[in-house]
Amino acid sequence: MHQLNYFNSGDGLQLQPIDIGHRDYIGLISADTAFWALVKKNQISQALDNSPLLRKYHRKKEVFSEEIKTLRTALKPSAVYFNPTDRCNLNCSYCYIPEKLRKNGKHMSVCKLQEALEILKNYFKTNPSGGQKPQIIFHGAEPLLNKEAVFGSIDKFSQDFRFGIQTNGTLLDPQDIGFLRSRKINIGLSLDGHLPRVADRLRRSWGGHGVSEKIIEVIQQLRGYDNYSVICTVTKENMTYQTKIVEFLHRMEVPTCMLNPVRCTLQGSRKYKPLDSDIATHYLRALDRIYRLYQKTGRKLVVANFVNILIAIIAPMARRLMCDISPCGGGRCFFAVSSNGDLFPCSEFIGLKKYKGGNIFKDDIGDVLKTAPFKSVTHRRIENIEPCYRCAIRHFCGAPCPAEAYGMSGSIETRGAFCKLYEEQVRYALCLIADNKTEAYLWDGWDKDTSSTFKMTEF
Repeated sequence: MHQLNYFNSGDGLQLQPIDIGHRDYIGLISADTAFWALVKKNQISQALDNSPLLRKYHRKKEVFSEEIKTLRTALKPSAVYFNPTDRCNLNCSYCYIPEKLRKNGKHMSVCKLQEALEILKNYFKTNPSGGQKPQIIFHGAEPLLNKEAVFGSIDKFSQDFRFGIQTNGTLLDPQDIGFLRSRKINIGLSLDGHLPRVADRLRRSWGGHGVSEKIIEVIQQLRGYDNYSVICTVTKENMTYQTKIVEFLHRMEVPTCMLNPVRCTLQGSRKYKPLDSDIATHYLRALDRIYRLYQKTGRKLVVANFVNILIAIIAPMARRLMCDISPCGGGRCFFAVSSNGDLFPCSEFIGLKKYKGGNIFKDDIGDVLKTAPFKSVTHRRIENIEPCYRCAIRHFCGAPCPAEAYGMSGSIETRGAFCKLYEEQVRYALCLIADNKTEAYLWDGWDKDTSSTFKMTEF
Protein backbone atom coordinates (compact mmCIF):
# COMPACT_ATOMS: atom_id res chain seq x y z
CA MET A 1 0.00 0.00 0.00
CA HIS A 2 1.38 3.41 -1.00
CA GLN A 3 2.09 5.69 1.92
CA LEU A 4 1.82 9.43 1.36
CA ASN A 5 4.79 11.27 2.89
CA TYR A 6 4.09 13.91 5.49
CA PHE A 7 3.07 17.36 4.33
CA ASN A 8 5.94 19.94 4.17
CA SER A 9 8.66 17.68 5.56
CA GLY A 10 11.29 15.32 4.19
CA ASP A 11 10.15 13.99 0.81
CA GLY A 12 6.60 15.08 1.48
CA LEU A 13 4.59 17.48 -0.63
CA GLN A 14 5.70 21.08 -0.23
CA LEU A 15 2.62 23.28 -0.18
CA GLN A 16 2.49 26.74 1.36
CA PRO A 17 -0.70 28.42 2.58
CA ILE A 18 -1.04 32.01 1.36
CA ASP A 19 -3.53 34.63 2.47
CA ILE A 20 -5.21 36.03 -0.66
CA GLY A 21 -7.35 38.55 1.20
CA HIS A 22 -10.57 36.65 0.50
CA ARG A 23 -13.36 36.30 3.04
CA ASP A 24 -13.79 32.54 2.60
CA TYR A 25 -10.75 31.13 0.80
CA ILE A 26 -7.03 30.75 1.36
CA GLY A 27 -4.47 29.75 -1.27
CA LEU A 28 -2.39 26.59 -1.15
CA ILE A 29 0.65 26.80 -3.43
CA SER A 30 3.59 24.64 -4.45
CA ALA A 31 6.31 27.21 -5.04
CA ASP A 32 8.42 24.71 -7.01
CA THR A 33 5.78 23.57 -9.50
CA ALA A 34 3.38 26.57 -9.51
CA PHE A 35 0.53 24.24 -8.56
CA TRP A 36 -2.17 26.00 -6.56
CA ALA A 37 -5.51 25.29 -4.95
CA LEU A 38 -8.11 27.40 -3.22
CA VAL A 39 -9.33 25.94 0.05
CA LYS A 40 -12.07 27.20 2.32
CA LYS A 41 -10.56 28.62 5.46
CA ASN A 42 -12.65 26.41 7.69
CA GLN A 43 -11.44 23.32 5.81
CA ILE A 44 -7.69 23.97 5.70
CA SER A 45 -6.87 21.30 8.28
CA GLN A 46 -8.82 18.67 6.35
CA ALA A 47 -7.11 19.70 3.10
CA LEU A 48 -3.66 19.15 4.62
CA ASP A 49 -4.46 15.85 6.32
CA ASN A 50 -3.86 13.20 3.63
CA SER A 51 -6.89 14.52 1.74
CA PRO A 52 -8.03 13.58 -1.79
CA LEU A 53 -6.54 16.93 -2.88
CA LEU A 54 -3.06 15.97 -1.67
CA ARG A 55 -3.31 12.43 -2.99
CA LYS A 56 -4.38 13.60 -6.42
CA TYR A 57 -1.68 16.28 -6.50
CA HIS A 58 0.92 13.69 -5.49
CA ARG A 59 -0.02 11.63 -8.56
CA LYS A 60 0.24 14.68 -10.86
CA LYS A 61 3.26 16.33 -9.29
CA GLU A 62 5.73 15.19 -11.95
CA VAL A 63 3.47 16.54 -14.69
CA PHE A 64 3.43 19.97 -13.06
CA SER A 65 7.21 19.84 -12.54
CA GLU A 66 7.80 19.02 -16.19
CA GLU A 67 5.46 21.80 -17.33
CA ILE A 68 7.20 24.51 -15.33
CA LYS A 69 10.59 23.16 -16.43
CA THR A 70 9.53 23.38 -20.08
CA LEU A 71 8.28 26.92 -19.59
CA ARG A 72 11.54 27.97 -17.94
CA THR A 73 14.15 26.15 -20.06
CA ALA A 74 12.81 24.59 -23.24
CA LEU A 75 11.25 27.45 -25.21
CA LYS A 76 13.00 28.76 -28.33
CA PRO A 77 13.10 32.29 -29.78
CA SER A 78 9.97 33.08 -31.75
CA ALA A 79 10.07 36.89 -31.77
CA VAL A 80 12.50 39.74 -32.38
CA TYR A 81 12.24 43.29 -31.07
CA PHE A 82 13.75 45.29 -33.90
CA ASN A 83 14.83 48.91 -33.47
CA PRO A 84 15.08 50.35 -37.00
CA THR A 85 16.29 53.63 -35.55
CA ASP A 86 17.86 54.93 -32.35
CA ARG A 87 16.07 58.23 -32.61
CA CYS A 88 12.81 59.47 -31.18
CA ASN A 89 10.85 62.64 -31.84
CA LEU A 90 9.78 62.70 -28.17
CA ASN A 91 11.76 63.20 -25.00
CA CYS A 92 9.76 61.27 -22.41
CA SER A 93 11.18 61.87 -18.97
CA TYR A 94 11.20 58.19 -17.97
CA CYS A 95 12.53 56.61 -21.19
CA TYR A 96 14.92 53.68 -20.65
CA ILE A 97 16.86 54.45 -23.85
CA PRO A 98 19.76 56.86 -23.20
CA GLU A 99 19.08 60.43 -24.30
CA LYS A 100 22.22 60.55 -26.45
CA LEU A 101 20.95 57.66 -28.56
CA ARG A 102 17.45 59.08 -28.91
CA LYS A 103 18.80 62.46 -29.97
CA ASN A 104 21.80 61.62 -32.15
CA GLY A 105 21.46 57.94 -33.02
CA LYS A 106 21.24 56.51 -36.50
CA HIS A 107 18.61 55.04 -38.78
CA MET A 108 19.10 51.62 -40.32
CA SER A 109 18.96 51.95 -44.11
CA VAL A 110 16.28 50.20 -46.15
CA CYS A 111 18.94 47.91 -47.61
CA LYS A 112 20.43 46.96 -44.23
CA LEU A 113 17.06 46.47 -42.58
CA GLN A 114 15.97 44.06 -45.30
CA GLU A 115 19.33 42.31 -45.19
CA ALA A 116 18.81 41.79 -41.45
CA LEU A 117 15.31 40.43 -42.02
CA GLU A 118 16.68 38.01 -44.62
CA ILE A 119 19.19 36.77 -42.03
CA LEU A 120 16.38 36.37 -39.48
CA LYS A 121 14.22 34.57 -42.04
CA ASN A 122 16.98 32.03 -42.65
CA TYR A 123 17.65 31.66 -38.93
CA PHE A 124 14.01 30.83 -38.16
CA LYS A 125 13.85 28.42 -41.10
CA THR A 126 16.61 26.34 -39.54
CA ASN A 127 15.52 27.01 -35.96
CA PRO A 128 11.71 26.81 -36.02
CA SER A 129 9.90 27.50 -32.77
CA GLY A 130 6.78 25.64 -33.86
CA GLY A 131 3.27 26.96 -34.33
CA GLN A 132 2.89 30.39 -35.91
CA LYS A 133 5.31 32.36 -38.02
CA PRO A 134 8.02 34.18 -36.07
CA GLN A 135 7.15 37.71 -35.10
CA ILE A 136 9.03 40.95 -35.77
CA ILE A 137 8.04 43.87 -33.53
CA PHE A 138 9.39 47.19 -34.75
CA HIS A 139 10.24 48.93 -31.55
CA GLY A 140 11.95 52.04 -30.36
CA ALA A 141 12.89 54.76 -29.87
CA GLU A 142 10.31 55.69 -32.57
CA PRO A 143 10.29 53.25 -35.52
CA LEU A 144 8.14 55.48 -37.71
CA LEU A 145 10.98 57.97 -38.00
CA ASN A 146 12.26 55.30 -40.40
CA LYS A 147 8.86 54.70 -41.97
CA GLU A 148 10.02 53.99 -45.52
CA ALA A 149 12.28 51.16 -44.39
CA VAL A 150 9.69 49.72 -41.99
CA PHE A 151 6.70 49.77 -44.36
CA GLY A 152 8.71 48.50 -47.31
CA SER A 153 10.02 45.61 -45.22
CA ILE A 154 6.55 44.70 -43.99
CA ASP A 155 5.41 44.22 -47.55
CA LYS A 156 8.54 42.43 -48.73
CA PHE A 157 8.52 39.89 -45.90
CA SER A 158 4.77 39.53 -45.35
CA GLN A 159 4.90 35.78 -46.05
CA ASP A 160 7.77 35.17 -43.65
CA PHE A 161 6.87 37.03 -40.46
CA ARG A 162 4.01 38.33 -38.39
CA PHE A 163 4.66 42.02 -37.86
CA GLY A 164 3.91 44.41 -35.04
CA ILE A 165 4.87 47.99 -34.38
CA GLN A 166 5.19 49.88 -31.09
CA THR A 167 4.88 53.61 -31.75
CA ASN A 168 4.18 56.84 -29.94
CA GLY A 169 1.63 57.43 -32.70
CA THR A 170 2.56 61.03 -33.46
CA LEU A 171 3.72 60.24 -37.02
CA LEU A 172 0.73 58.13 -38.05
CA ASP A 173 -1.51 59.68 -40.67
CA PRO A 174 -4.74 58.16 -42.10
CA GLN A 175 -2.85 56.63 -45.02
CA ASP A 176 -0.40 54.92 -42.63
CA ILE A 177 -3.26 53.61 -40.53
CA GLY A 178 -4.92 52.24 -43.66
CA PHE A 179 -1.66 50.52 -44.62
CA LEU A 180 -1.28 48.88 -41.20
CA ARG A 181 -4.93 47.86 -40.92
CA SER A 182 -5.02 46.33 -44.39
CA ARG A 183 -2.05 44.13 -43.49
CA LYS A 184 -3.42 43.25 -40.03
CA ILE A 185 -0.32 44.61 -38.27
CA ASN A 186 -0.39 44.61 -34.48
CA ILE A 187 -0.12 48.21 -33.32
CA GLY A 188 0.90 49.40 -29.88
CA LEU A 189 0.30 53.06 -29.00
CA SER A 190 1.58 54.98 -26.00
CA LEU A 191 -0.76 57.20 -23.99
CA ASP A 192 -0.32 58.06 -20.32
CA GLY A 193 -3.64 59.60 -19.42
CA HIS A 194 -7.26 60.30 -20.22
CA LEU A 195 -6.73 64.05 -20.41
CA PRO A 196 -3.85 66.11 -21.86
CA ARG A 197 -3.06 67.61 -18.46
CA VAL A 198 -2.35 64.10 -17.20
CA ALA A 199 -1.02 62.36 -20.31
CA ASP A 200 1.41 65.13 -21.28
CA ARG A 201 3.18 65.57 -17.95
CA LEU A 202 6.10 63.30 -18.84
CA ARG A 203 5.51 62.55 -22.53
CA ARG A 204 6.53 65.60 -24.54
CA SER A 205 8.39 66.57 -27.68
CA TRP A 206 11.98 67.81 -27.50
CA GLY A 207 10.47 71.29 -27.58
CA GLY A 208 8.34 70.55 -24.52
CA HIS A 209 4.98 70.18 -26.27
CA GLY A 210 2.37 67.60 -25.31
CA VAL A 211 1.24 65.09 -27.94
CA SER A 212 -1.71 63.26 -26.38
CA GLU A 213 -4.38 64.94 -28.51
CA LYS A 214 -2.74 63.51 -31.62
CA ILE A 215 -2.70 60.01 -30.07
CA ILE A 216 -6.39 60.28 -29.20
CA GLU A 217 -7.10 61.14 -32.86
CA VAL A 218 -5.26 57.99 -33.89
CA ILE A 219 -7.26 55.91 -31.39
CA GLN A 220 -10.46 57.29 -32.88
CA GLN A 221 -9.28 56.26 -36.36
CA LEU A 222 -8.49 52.76 -35.09
CA ARG A 223 -11.97 52.18 -33.65
CA GLY A 224 -13.18 48.75 -34.71
CA TYR A 225 -9.68 47.40 -35.32
CA ASP A 226 -8.92 44.49 -33.02
CA ASN A 227 -5.13 44.29 -33.46
CA TYR A 228 -4.05 47.26 -31.42
CA SER A 229 -3.41 48.17 -27.83
CA VAL A 230 -2.65 51.22 -25.74
CA ILE A 231 0.27 51.16 -23.33
CA CYS A 232 0.09 53.47 -20.34
CA THR A 233 3.27 53.91 -18.32
CA VAL A 234 2.22 54.42 -14.71
CA THR A 235 4.27 56.90 -12.69
CA LYS A 236 3.82 59.19 -9.70
CA GLU A 237 2.29 61.68 -12.10
CA ASN A 238 -0.67 59.57 -13.32
CA MET A 239 -0.92 56.76 -10.76
CA THR A 240 -4.09 58.08 -9.10
CA TYR A 241 -5.87 58.35 -12.47
CA GLN A 242 -5.72 54.66 -13.42
CA THR A 243 -9.47 54.16 -12.94
CA LYS A 244 -10.24 57.22 -15.07
CA ILE A 245 -7.80 56.01 -17.71
CA VAL A 246 -9.45 52.60 -18.07
CA GLU A 247 -12.87 54.25 -18.20
CA PHE A 248 -11.64 56.46 -21.04
CA LEU A 249 -10.04 53.57 -22.96
CA HIS A 250 -13.18 51.47 -22.54
CA ARG A 251 -15.31 54.35 -23.79
CA MET A 252 -13.01 54.64 -26.82
CA GLU A 253 -13.52 50.89 -27.46
CA VAL A 254 -9.83 50.11 -27.11
CA PRO A 255 -9.57 46.29 -27.15
CA THR A 256 -6.41 45.87 -25.08
CA CYS A 257 -4.28 48.05 -22.85
CA MET A 258 -1.32 47.73 -20.51
CA LEU A 259 -0.91 49.61 -17.25
CA ASN A 260 2.85 49.20 -16.99
CA PRO A 261 4.69 50.52 -13.95
CA VAL A 262 7.55 52.74 -15.04
CA ARG A 263 10.77 50.85 -15.77
CA CYS A 264 13.50 52.02 -13.42
CA THR A 265 16.41 50.97 -15.64
CA LEU A 266 17.90 54.46 -15.85
CA GLN A 267 18.49 56.84 -12.95
CA GLY A 268 16.28 59.55 -14.44
CA SER A 269 13.17 57.38 -14.42
CA ARG A 270 13.42 56.43 -10.76
CA LYS A 271 12.28 59.80 -9.46
CA TYR A 272 8.91 59.05 -11.06
CA LYS A 273 8.55 55.66 -9.37
CA PRO A 274 5.50 55.42 -7.09
CA LEU A 275 5.54 53.43 -3.89
CA ASP A 276 4.42 49.85 -4.43
CA SER A 277 1.56 50.18 -1.98
CA ASP A 278 0.28 53.35 -3.64
CA ILE A 279 0.41 52.10 -7.22
CA ALA A 280 -1.16 48.77 -6.21
CA THR A 281 -4.10 50.47 -4.48
CA HIS A 282 -5.05 52.46 -7.58
CA TYR A 283 -4.22 49.61 -9.96
CA LEU A 284 -6.59 47.20 -8.23
CA ARG A 285 -9.30 49.85 -8.17
CA ALA A 286 -8.91 50.16 -11.93
CA LEU A 287 -9.26 46.38 -12.29
CA ASP A 288 -12.42 46.52 -10.14
CA ARG A 289 -13.79 49.19 -12.45
CA ILE A 290 -13.07 47.05 -15.52
CA TYR A 291 -15.25 44.30 -14.05
CA ARG A 292 -18.12 46.71 -13.46
CA LEU A 293 -17.80 48.09 -17.00
CA TYR A 294 -17.97 44.57 -18.38
CA GLN A 295 -21.08 43.82 -16.32
CA LYS A 296 -22.71 47.02 -17.55
CA THR A 297 -21.80 46.85 -21.25
CA GLY A 298 -20.73 43.26 -22.00
CA ARG A 299 -17.59 44.70 -23.61
CA LYS A 300 -14.12 43.90 -22.34
CA LEU A 301 -11.04 46.02 -21.93
CA VAL A 302 -8.25 43.50 -21.54
CA VAL A 303 -5.39 44.70 -19.31
CA ALA A 304 -2.69 42.54 -20.86
CA ASN A 305 -0.07 42.76 -18.13
CA PHE A 306 -2.59 41.73 -15.47
CA VAL A 307 -4.09 39.00 -17.66
CA ASN A 308 -0.62 37.56 -18.10
CA ILE A 309 -0.41 37.11 -14.32
CA LEU A 310 -3.91 35.61 -14.26
CA ILE A 311 -3.09 33.15 -17.04
CA ALA A 312 0.23 32.32 -15.36
CA ILE A 313 -1.92 30.97 -12.53
CA ILE A 314 -4.71 29.35 -14.56
CA ALA A 315 -2.69 27.90 -17.46
CA PRO A 316 1.05 28.72 -17.34
CA MET A 317 1.84 27.45 -20.84
CA ALA A 318 -0.73 29.85 -22.33
CA ARG A 319 1.20 32.97 -21.28
CA ARG A 320 1.63 35.55 -24.04
CA LEU A 321 4.16 37.76 -22.30
CA MET A 322 7.41 36.37 -20.96
CA CYS A 323 8.56 39.07 -18.56
CA ASP A 324 6.90 37.57 -15.49
CA ILE A 325 8.82 34.30 -15.34
CA SER A 326 12.33 33.31 -14.29
CA PRO A 327 14.34 33.30 -16.41
CA CYS A 328 12.46 35.90 -18.44
CA GLY A 329 12.01 35.65 -22.19
CA GLY A 330 15.04 37.82 -22.94
CA GLY A 331 17.54 35.88 -25.07
CA ARG A 332 15.36 32.82 -24.71
CA CYS A 333 11.94 33.46 -26.29
CA PHE A 334 12.95 36.67 -28.04
CA PHE A 335 15.94 38.92 -28.59
CA ALA A 336 16.52 42.47 -29.78
CA VAL A 337 18.27 44.03 -32.76
CA SER A 338 19.53 47.62 -32.56
CA SER A 339 19.75 50.07 -35.45
CA ASN A 340 23.35 49.07 -36.25
CA GLY A 341 22.58 45.36 -36.01
CA ASP A 342 23.86 44.75 -32.49
CA LEU A 343 22.10 41.90 -30.68
CA PHE A 344 20.84 42.12 -27.10
CA PRO A 345 18.72 39.78 -24.99
CA CYS A 346 15.97 42.40 -24.82
CA SER A 347 15.31 45.99 -25.89
CA GLU A 348 15.69 47.06 -22.26
CA PHE A 349 19.41 46.27 -22.56
CA ILE A 350 20.04 48.40 -25.66
CA GLY A 351 22.54 51.06 -24.66
CA LEU A 352 24.23 48.74 -22.13
CA LYS A 353 27.35 47.52 -23.97
CA LYS A 354 27.94 44.83 -21.37
CA TYR A 355 24.89 42.98 -22.67
CA LYS A 356 25.73 43.13 -26.36
CA GLY A 357 26.14 39.54 -27.57
CA GLY A 358 27.18 40.21 -31.15
CA ASN A 359 26.01 41.73 -34.42
CA ILE A 360 23.48 40.32 -36.85
CA PHE A 361 25.63 41.22 -39.87
CA LYS A 362 28.82 39.74 -38.47
CA ASP A 363 27.90 36.86 -36.16
CA ASP A 364 25.83 33.71 -36.30
CA ILE A 365 22.62 34.23 -34.30
CA GLY A 366 22.82 30.77 -32.76
CA ASP A 367 26.33 31.53 -31.51
CA VAL A 368 25.22 34.89 -30.11
CA LEU A 369 22.48 33.22 -28.08
CA LYS A 370 25.22 31.21 -26.32
CA THR A 371 27.45 34.19 -25.47
CA ALA A 372 28.14 35.30 -21.91
CA PRO A 373 25.91 38.42 -22.10
CA PHE A 374 22.95 36.32 -23.22
CA LYS A 375 23.65 33.47 -20.81
CA SER A 376 23.77 35.87 -17.88
CA VAL A 377 20.11 36.66 -18.63
CA THR A 378 18.91 33.21 -19.69
CA HIS A 379 20.58 31.58 -16.68
CA ARG A 380 19.10 34.03 -14.17
CA ARG A 381 17.12 32.02 -11.65
CA ILE A 382 14.69 33.29 -9.09
CA GLU A 383 15.97 30.58 -6.74
CA ASN A 384 19.19 32.64 -6.45
CA ILE A 385 17.51 35.94 -5.63
CA GLU A 386 16.82 37.22 -2.11
CA PRO A 387 14.08 37.13 -0.85
CA CYS A 388 12.36 35.62 -3.90
CA TYR A 389 13.77 32.13 -3.45
CA ARG A 390 11.47 31.52 -0.48
CA CYS A 391 8.37 33.19 -1.95
CA ALA A 392 5.38 30.94 -2.60
CA ILE A 393 4.32 32.87 -5.71
CA ARG A 394 7.76 33.21 -7.29
CA HIS A 395 6.76 31.52 -10.56
CA PHE A 396 3.83 33.89 -11.06
CA CYS A 397 6.16 36.90 -10.89
CA GLY A 398 9.72 35.95 -11.83
CA ALA A 399 11.39 38.92 -10.11
CA PRO A 400 11.29 41.10 -13.21
CA CYS A 401 13.10 42.78 -14.87
CA PRO A 402 16.82 41.82 -15.12
CA ALA A 403 17.70 45.02 -16.97
CA GLU A 404 15.89 47.03 -14.33
CA ALA A 405 17.59 45.04 -11.55
CA TYR A 406 20.98 45.72 -13.15
CA GLY A 407 20.21 49.41 -13.51
CA MET A 408 19.12 49.73 -9.90
CA SER A 409 21.72 47.58 -8.17
CA GLY A 410 24.46 46.75 -10.67
CA SER A 411 23.50 43.07 -10.65
CA ILE A 412 20.76 41.13 -12.41
CA GLU A 413 20.80 38.61 -9.55
CA THR A 414 18.52 40.91 -7.57
CA ARG A 415 14.84 41.70 -7.89
CA GLY A 416 13.67 44.70 -9.89
CA ALA A 417 11.12 47.24 -8.77
CA PHE A 418 7.47 46.73 -7.76
CA CYS A 419 7.69 43.39 -5.96
CA LYS A 420 4.66 44.24 -3.82
CA LEU A 421 2.63 45.24 -6.88
CA TYR A 422 3.19 41.81 -8.40
CA GLU A 423 2.28 40.18 -5.10
CA GLU A 424 -0.99 42.09 -4.93
CA GLN A 425 -1.82 41.15 -8.52
CA VAL A 426 -1.44 37.46 -7.67
CA ARG A 427 -3.67 37.78 -4.61
CA TYR A 428 -6.26 39.69 -6.63
CA ALA A 429 -6.18 37.09 -9.42
CA LEU A 430 -6.73 34.25 -6.96
CA CYS A 431 -9.69 36.12 -5.49
CA LEU A 432 -11.18 36.48 -8.99
CA ILE A 433 -10.80 32.74 -9.47
CA ALA A 434 -12.47 32.07 -6.13
CA ASP A 435 -15.37 34.34 -7.07
CA ASN A 436 -15.62 32.99 -10.65
CA LYS A 437 -15.03 36.45 -12.17
CA THR A 438 -12.11 35.70 -14.51
CA GLU A 439 -14.12 35.77 -17.74
CA ALA A 440 -14.43 39.57 -17.56
CA TYR A 441 -10.65 39.96 -17.78
CA LEU A 442 -9.46 37.31 -20.25
CA TRP A 443 -9.01 37.45 -24.00
CA ASP A 444 -11.83 35.73 -25.85
CA GLY A 445 -10.61 32.30 -26.92
CA TRP A 446 -7.51 32.48 -24.72
CA ASP A 447 -7.88 28.77 -23.87
CA LYS A 448 -8.42 27.50 -27.41
CA ASP A 449 -5.34 25.27 -27.38
CA THR A 450 -5.18 24.47 -23.66
CA SER A 451 -6.07 21.28 -21.82
CA SER A 452 -6.64 20.55 -18.12
CA THR A 453 -4.02 18.63 -16.14
CA PHE A 454 -5.81 18.73 -12.80
CA LYS A 455 -9.48 19.13 -11.93
CA MET A 456 -10.95 19.08 -8.45
CA THR A 457 -13.79 21.25 -7.23
CA GLU A 458 -14.07 19.72 -3.76
CA PHE A 459 -12.29 17.25 -1.52
